Amino acid sequence: MDELPPAQERINEIRRRRREHIFPGVTTYYDQSLVVDRAEGMYVYGMDGRQYLDFFAGILTVQVGHCDPEITQAVVDQLHKVWHTSTVFDTEPMGLVAEKLAQLAPGDLTHTFFCNSGTEANETAVMLAQLFTRNPEILAFRHSYHGRSAVALSLTGQAAWRKGANLPGVRHIPSPYCYRCPYGQEPESCNLQCVKEIEEIIQTTTSGEIAGFIAEPILGLGGLITPPDDYFKEAVPIIRRYGGLFIADEVQTGFGRTGTYMFGIQHWGVEPDIMTFAKGIANGLPVGATLARADVAAALKPPTISTFGGNPVSMAGAWATIQVLENRGLVDNARVQGERLRQGLLALQEEFPVMGDVRGKGLMLGVELVKDPETKEPAPDLAVAVMQAAKDEGLLIGRGGLYNNVLRITPPLSVSAGQIDDALAMLKKAMTAALAAVGGD
Repeated sequence: MDELPPAQERINEIRRRRREHIFPGVTTYYDQSLVVDRAEGMYVYGMDGRQYLDFFAGILTVQVGHCDPEITQAVVDQLHKVWHTSTVFDTEPMGLVAEKLAQLAPGDLTHTFFCNSGTEANETAVMLAQLFTRNPEILAFRHSYHGRSAVALSLTGQAAWRKGANLPGVRHIPSPYCYRCPYGQEPESCNLQCVKEIEEIIQTTTSGEIAGFIAEPILGLGGLITPPDDYFKEAVPIIRRYGGLFIADEVQTGFGRTGTYMFGIQHWGVEPDIMTFAKGIANGLPVGATLARADVAAALKPPTISTFGGNPVSMAGAWATIQVLENRGLVDNARVQGERLRQGLLALQEEFPVMGDVRGKGLMLGVELVKDPETKEPAPDLAVAVMQAAKDEGLLIGRGGLYNNVLRITPPLSVSAGQIDDALAMLKKAMTAALAAVGGD
């Protein structure tokens, strides 16, 4: 076997291939793309030999850590049996995961359609709601993100991510963005004005009958917008009063990410009619799933197939991931370490007032950066600088929000207290360096 060229030459070639052959719209986070060579546990290793503490988890996907040995073995074992069948045949892993989802989900959700991604899962959910209710119109949050197909982009509530959107009948309602309340209210005294707006939007912009409301329990790409405790308890009855179903988009919040519960919506004490999953369900293997009540699922008549949905290798990975989450107590670890991370971020906020808001649940936390905590003017340039400085320190985090000024801090659920402390120390250094670079205080 020929000897590989030096690492820097390989890195340069990989970056050249990206420039010349990957769609230019496929974004990267840093001034130069990070070329990943391998990953293990909480760490990613660049081809340049550097080690990075991963506090973004592949966009909230590597739920229990990179290349977990137990999950890896389950996948390898399945690879030696059968790689592919499609949904026209049954396999044991697909049935096991479907049954487990029915056992874990709140309410009476019993039937699953497997696909490949959160985009597909959400598109299936919307189609299902329209078929079941025989109504076309769907409500979605402003600031939301639901995927990259034409339908999912139509549901998305951010202009930068809506290019190619073409689904008629989507109506966007105000998101419960308490830090930037669209009504100029404070959470303690607003009386959930954003919920009251839902009924008027239905009455004035729809036919008066809707198919449903799709919502992320915490808006991920929207900047970790976290609804007040009573939001969904007040909002969901309104949706149902006008004939609609409630779809919980758990692509990012599902499988212990928010701590305490397996699914994010359980923090708000409501039962969805449909739930969608992807990302953390299989620790990085491509799996999407739409889970529904039996009567709702029956609205999708045969013939229906998914060529790669329920793939036995991906299902083996999903089954092993759920077992690891349960057997190692990682959902509770997300609660415990999430609180440690939150308190550390709040302490940094005292030192750096430009960290205008710290929000989220469990290990799904966001920090909104502003130029001035009084005016709340967004600071996207600072967010870019912090991400770059954090990478230079050896810490990977994400970014989001309509104004691109929210740091997304979402490590795998296997994170330890020591790794939380390490990340906070690196983030402190990154904040100091970034503020110096952009000329902040």
